[in-house]
Amino acid sequence: MMRALGLALRSLRQRRVAAVLTVVTIALSVWLLLGVERLRQDARSSFASTVSRTDLIVGARSGPVNLLLYSVFHLGDATNNVSWQSYKEIAALPEVRWTVPISLGDSHRGFRVMGTTAEFFQRYRYGSDHELAFEQGHAFGDLYDAVIGAQVARQLNYHVGQSLVIAHGFGGMRQMLHADKPFRVAGVLAPTGTPVDASVIVSLQAIEAIHVDWQSGMRLPGQAVSADQARGMDLTPTSITAFLVGLNSRLSSFAVQRAVNEYTQEPLQAILPGVALSQLWGLVGAAEGALRAISAMVVLVGLCGMLTALLTTLNERRREMAILRAVGASARTVFLLLVLEAGLLAVAGIVLGVALMYVTLFVLHGFLAAQLGLNLSLGFPGANEWLLIAAVIAAALLAGCLPAWIAYRRSLADGLQVHL
Repeated sequence: MMRALGLALRSLRQRRVAAVLTVVTIALSVWLLLGVERLRQDARSSFASTVSRTDLIVGARSGPVNLLLYSVFHLGDATNNVSWQSYKEIAALPEVRWTVPISLGDSHRGFRVMGTTAEFFQRYRYGSDHELAFEQGHAFGDLYDAVIGAQVARQLNYHVGQSLVIAHGFGGMRQMLHADKPFRVAGVLAPTGTPVDASVIVSLQAIEAIHVDWQSGMRLPGQAVSADQARGMDLTPTSITAFLVGLNSRLSSFAVQRAVNEYTQEPLQAILPGVALSQLWGLVGAAEGALRAISAMVVLVGLCGMLTALLTTLNERRREMAILRAVGASARTVFLLLVLEAGLLAVAGIVLGVALMYVTLFVLHGFLAAQLGLNLSLGFPGANEWLLIAAVIAAALLAGCLPAWIAYRRSLADGLQVHL
């Protein structure tokens, strides 16, 4: 075996140009295959770690995935709101330990504005039970205080004390600005890799204050209320978009979920975040499968390139094989030699492909975390990646059997004859 391995290495060295090109082809295909797999796993992990320690999410009836997307990931819009009275009644259930209301619908220069209470900074958890931390400043203390995520601060170059104006909706048109009630940045959150990084967080009372002279998405003519006048008004919310729920015991999750789903005052639904995430991944499973199929096809093309290189050189190596047979090498040794060459080319391509993948991850790690909130792992390959690597090696060895079988069938005299 070791003798055949040494022969295979020397044989590849003799044909180094073709071998290097084959290795590069396999490396690029492995880089794509493992890169897609790493991206898929990290995207799943990033989504799953966006919210933790939250037992239920309650909102208007619109489907579990839709409620999860707009309440946690700030994607899409709510079909309806939850009345403040319903929120208070559900929050008062004996099984409920804490609730955090969320009000969405406004924006600031393309970033979502989220109205909530100061309890959000204490209750919200992400990843492995990580708490929110302030990089600068503190939570809002004044009515017109705002806390911004790390991505907002970085892209807009905001800092504590900066003034900002919220826009009604997401159009950002001048007439839709709440310019008469500007906010002050009171705190900047540390990066979390979640949608919180791209959010401007204000109090629920502030959301009410900027809308006291608005109705149906338009400013009421002749009824301007100044920022100071709004301070003296009753700013208790009439409705919210959704709310997060923490329970005294997870055993009561289904009981509270059923109570919310059967709530008679208005149509509401409660979802389990983990179940909704599973449904979300079920929806995008087809796209994942398509990506993996494309990557596998690229690997197959790379291996076909290796097979072509071995087959095209086979005729040139007739005399080499005959000499090996003449000096005592068996047909089995010749077969093993060609299979080992295929295996060595595949292993070298995999090593180079894995190295390329880590270089790519290292280069893109910061950019994707900042722009998309996607944290790419730089750790060792996981179980799925090792399985893919093993599959590539097995496929390469199998492909190498074809030229090896052709060489095995050729006789000693075949290589010593002169072919015209």
